[in-house]
Amino acid sequence: MAESRYGTALITGASSGLGRGLALWFAKRGARVFAAARRREHLQALAEEARAAGGNLEPLELDVSRTDETIARIQRIDADCGGLELVVANAGVGLPTDGKRFNWERVKQIIDVNVTGAAATLGAVLPRMVERQRGHLVGVSSLAGFRGLPQNAAYSGSKAFFTTFLESLRVDLQGTGVRVTCIQPGFVKSEMTAPNRHPMPFLLETEDAVDRMARAITRGVPVFAFPWQTSALMKVVTAMPNPLFDAIARRVR
Repeated sequence: MAESRYGTALITGASSGLGRGLALWFAKRGARVFAAARRREHLQALAEEARAAGGNLEPLELDVSRTDETIARIQRIDADCGGLELVVANAGVGLPTDGKRFNWERVKQIIDVNVTGAAATLGAVLPRMVERQRGHLVGVSSLAGFRGLPQNAAYSGSKAFFTTFLESLRVDLQGTGVRVTCIQPGFVKSEMTAPNRHPMPFLLETEDAVDRMARAITRGVPVFAFPWQTSALMKVVTAMPNPLFDAIARRVR
């Protein structure tokens, strides 16, 4: 098993799914991982699993929607550990938001986590990474951000924001020594996708998706959209004229 190229890493949304898998992946390869999430009991179990495999993983109870607290705590960790080398903003909410039964509280929850919380997670350490001239910022977006999918106005919108946010950061940070990676997964088995009753083409097992993501991060890939089949399909959908897209969306809905 190859060693991680990162000495320190912070990963949000680490209590389940992709975040949990990524935290364990990097911890097993020698990184000191700060695994952040709201559910402390899940983090404790993750820390024990990492420890049994010889990894160094520290639980961090954190709600990224509380942005002031998130920024302060991440900056404190950054100072205490001598500088975070990798920060992965993975925490996300994937609830449906149907325009015909609009629920503002649900929309706000998605924006607070997927938009404001994600930006705060990366923004907490960005100025310090620029000063140090090293570091890697990673955001887990989604192929769902390519277009406004039916019954997913808030989720698709939040991921469209995050993808564009990361792209602008990547452009701005050229030559600073700070790298930016945008991850755009398709359908992956997780707590988030479990309630989904719609077809999920090219559905990936969590472990497979985690390994693909972690290797792309380690390689420093600027944008990693996967699996290729779903990515190619979404690119076709993105190029569709609105009348055709609307007709297909009505049938899917």
